[in-house]
Amino acid sequence: MSLSFLNTSQSHSAKEEHWVPLSDLMTGLMMMFMLIAVLFMLEVEANAKKLEQLKSIAEQQAAQMREAAELYDQVRDQLYQDLQLAFKADLPKWHAVITHDLAVRFEEPSILFDDGQSVLKQNFQDILASFFPRYIAILSSKKYRSSIDEIRIEGHTSSVWNAQTTAAQAYFNNMKLSQDRTRSTLEYVIQLPQIDTQRRWIIAKTTANGLSSSHLRVNADGSENRKASQRVEFRVRTDAEERIGEILRAGRQK
Repeated sequence: MSLSFLNTSQSHSAKEEHWVPLSDLMTGLMMMFMLIAVLFMLEVEANAKKLEQLKSIAEQQAAQMREAAELYDQVRDQLYQDLQLAFKADLPKWHAVITHDLAVRFEEPSILFDDGQSVLKQNFQDILASFFPRYIAILSSKKYRSSIDEIRIEGHTSSVWNAQTTAAQAYFNNMKLSQDRTRSTLEYVIQLPQIDTQRRWIIAKTTANGLSSSHLRVNADGSENRKASQRVEFRVRTDAEERIGEILRAGRQK
């Protein structure tokens, strides 16, 4: 056997020894790439399912919020009609209006309080004695009771106090005055004997809110209407906001 043949044979053997590990490496790399591809596909599929779940939750929330909003509209519209029906004969003599956002607004300051005072005038006491028991009878009825979240008595003032006060001082003076007026109003109506059977429910639902001059009424030209700004409002807030909040909280927990 010649030396050249031996060298050639040894060379082929060496190449084969190197070729086997290299083929194993390529096979391993291919397996690794396949595994990565499978994992990627699984992750894409899982993300797609998660997105589909999130989409389903969002659609459910949207449907529930639409339902809550529709229910609120129905309650608001029906309550507005019932309040109008109950008080339409009295509103003109009371100098009052009922707005579509469920506010009963007493607009004539001269029959409510003396300037700078928080003691109810006799005319306003007489109005409240007629208005409040009937108002509560409607709100606490089976038709609306479960939907009423809050009954707000709101006091509003103009932006002025006197010539010596700054705008900031006038705001805070009027804040105290408006709060005192709403408290006097609440104290008066809560003691009316006609609401004895509903007093506990009224206390749980009713708040007195002095808002100073933060919600001014304005004239057509945008200037402040001082007389119209001085008013007392009874305003109803339903549980629609709370229902929507519950829907959103439930969605975040899923």
